[in-house]
This record gives sequence, structure tokens and C-alpha cells, in this order.
Amino acid sequence: MNAIRHTVLVCSLALTGASMALAGVTAQEASRLNGDLTPMGAERAGNKEGTIPAWTGGYTTPIPGFQNGGRRGDPFANEKPLYSVTADNMAQHLDKLNEGTQALLKKYPKTFRVDVYKTHRTAAAPKWFYDNTFKNATSGTLENGVVKNAFGGVPFPIPKTGEEIIANHRVYWRGEAWKATTRGYLVTANGQRVLSVEGDGDWQMPFHFQGQADKFNGNYFYTKIVNLGPPVRAGEAIAGYNNLDEGRSSTWVYLTGQRRVRKLPHSCCDTPTPATSGVASFDDITVFGGSTERFDWKIVGKKEMLIPYNSNRLHTPAKDTDVLLDNHLNPDHVRWELHRVWVVEATLKAGQRHQAPKSRYYVDEDTWVAVLSDRWDANGQLWKTGWTHPVVMPDIPATAPMQQWGFNDLISGAWYASGVYNESNRQYMIVPRRSDSVFSPDALAARGVR
Repeated sequence: MNAIRHTVLVCSLALTGASMALAGVTAQEASRLNGDLTPMGAERAGNKEGTIPAWTGGYTTPIPGFQNGGRRGDPFANEKPLYSVTADNMAQHLDKLNEGTQALLKKYPKTFRVDVYKTHRTAAAPKWFYDNTFKNATSGTLENGVVKNAFGGVPFPIPKTGEEIIANHRVYWRGEAWKATTRGYLVTANGQRVLSVEGDGDWQMPFHFQGQADKFNGNYFYTKIVNLGPPVRAGEAIAGYNNLDEGRSSTWVYLTGQRRVRKLPHSCCDTPTPATSGVASFDDITVFGGSTERFDWKIVGKKEMLIPYNSNRLHTPAKDTDVLLDNHLNPDHVRWELHRVWVVEATLKAGQRHQAPKSRYYVDEDTWVAVLSDRWDANGQLWKTGWTHPVVMPDIPATAPMQQWGFNDLISGAWYASGVYNESNRQYMIVPRRSDSVFSPDALAARGVR
């Protein structure tokens, strides 16, 4: 983004209010999706240095030996890092690192590093998704934070505000429906790994049900997770749906001690999540998974940054302990690449409450996945850095996290990793879309085993 374009954009943002209905772009602007922009709104060209290539359709080549639900092999397994960023040389790369990654390099200089590989722009989606994205570009609106008149694609492929970018992230393409068995770990500051959940999960995204626009009721994401472990939590379950109007979202839990299904009062924002034993909040999920209504959103800019990407290698080791070190993920299994990202900042509105009154999110231009975040506490200290690791899934096709995310608490030294699949017999398995009843409170009651 050149300086003039950036200045015009920032000025236009200053004139938009959170309560306004923000209209889609003009037909002329939308035509860029068939020109200098990719079908999902990224810059089609590479950078002038050649370190970011042009997008040429994404990665759709089947991974040899892959079977649905099994491990997706690493299509780039034979590549070696171009270079590594460490505490010793990080000063040369500060402009490409978010503050949280810089903090981890400083805090754990002997064990944390950033291995940088060749950049591959693997993002892909079905043609019908691209077609819907083109329609959304001119029809989609954001009314008091609620996406309207958009379906089955990127809502705002040519975004004008930070809130539109976050709206894109909330519905990034990852398939219509899937199942997985996965684990979540809390790792204490002294390196003790505590299994917080081993869950058998079902997810689906009605927002992306092909040909179902006329049946869409605003419930864009469904979740059901039944706990298989640890033993103290076996049999617990959680289910619910996220609505584009966050006030209409609902979540229920099955509590084994009560043998009852209970509706959570408010599964939003900085409310602790039961699946993580309360160490993560609902909007920590997938870097940002909450309501936007408590914050003012601002586009800081668009820039080239080192981010986790094409992370199939993270899920190929056979043991969970292979990827979980005492203080962070094992750098041997984390792939970083140089990509362009939108930088979006959230500042708490007057009169609102949140544990992190300021946050910054880094959203990949190709996939609209928020891959990194930095969060500051009420004292202005950099508190948490969040991350997720997009995986190449040409069978869908998509490049997206496999329900994998986590964060490092930079103050306490503890950290959390969700979506750990290494010992799982079922990773990200694509399944047919299910009835809404599968995600209902009655379905939770039926799964109760103790």
C-alpha cells in the first residue's frame, strides 16, 4: 500500500462511526477481484523483492497418501529454512515481527527462534466461494457490527474498516463441516503440562453452505465438543452456535456432577471458556473469536510480516510432547513465512469492560485468518500473544487452522495450546453437513454418560 493510498484510507476511516451501516464497494472496485486482486481480495502480485510470490491459484495438488481424517502430510517437507531469527539477530528483523514474537525471543533466548521458509501462497477455495465473494463485495454491509447481505464467501473482500477485516476473519473459509479428536494443554511457567481437555468435536459453518443462502438465519458457526478426558472431566460437553448478531448466540454445557444441561449466561468476550479450564477467554479462541461490539476498530495498515504458515509439519510428529516444550511450541516443527497482513487495532470503548483494553491483530491477506495477536492489560503491559497455524488442505481446498490456536502469557510465563493432534487418530475430517439438532441442548443430554 503506497503512502497516498494509506493516507486516503486512514482519513476515510476517521469519518466512519461504529453505529453506521457501512455499504459494500462499487461495481468498479469489485471488478478488481478479477484483476489486480485475488478472488478473495488479496494483492495478486508478489512484492518487488521477489520474497513474496504472486498468487497463481493456490495449492490444490492432492497430498500423497492422505485419507480423510488422517494426517495431512507436509507438501514442503524437503524445504530447509532460509534463515532463523533469534534473540541475537532479531534487531535486523524487528520490522517483520509482531511485539509478542519479539517478547518471546527476549524471554526465551536459548529455546525460542523463528525459522523462516520460502513463501508459498497456498490459499484456495471452490469457485462457488469466489463467485459469492464477488457478489458480497457490492452487497455486503456492516450494520452496528452485524454482517448483512453477504453469504457463502468473504463478506468484505475489499475492506474499508478494521471491523470489516475482523468480520472476514470470523467466517474465514475452512470447509462446510468437519469432525476431529483433539487435545488442549495448559503449560505452567515451570514447564508442567496439564491436559485441560481431550475432546471429540463436531463443527460446521452454515454461512458457507453452498446454495443455502435462502435458508440462512444468521447462525454462522456451530460447535459440539464431548470431553473424553482428562478423567475428572470425562463426559462433560459443550455445544452452541455463533450468530452474526452476537446477542443471539447461545451456548450450553453438560455438567456431569449435576447430570444436567445448563445454558451459559454469556459465552462472549473475556468470559473464561470451560474447555480450557478457564485459562482462556472465549475471544482468545482462534486468536479472536468474540464479539466486536466492545471495541473501536482501526486499520493500522498493511505490511509484510513473518507469520506461521503452511504449518502441516506441526501436526506430523507422533507425540504431543514432540511439539510442546516447557515454555512454547517446539521451533523445530513451526514453519514461518513472509506474507502481507492487515494490521488491525482494537481499543476498548468508553463504558465497556474487558481484561485486555487494547489488542492488535495480524490478518493474512490471502485467507483472512488472524494468525497472530498482541494483547495489553489494564496496566498497559504486553500481556498475551496469540497464534494459530494455517495448514495446507488441498482436499477441501483451503489453507486454514485445523481448530488449532493458543497463546503465551508474557507476564506469568504460562501458555496454552489447543488443537494438539499429534496423538489423535482423527484429525480434521471433512463430513457432510448435519442437522441443527446435532448441536442442540437435547443432543448434549443424550451424550451424557455419567
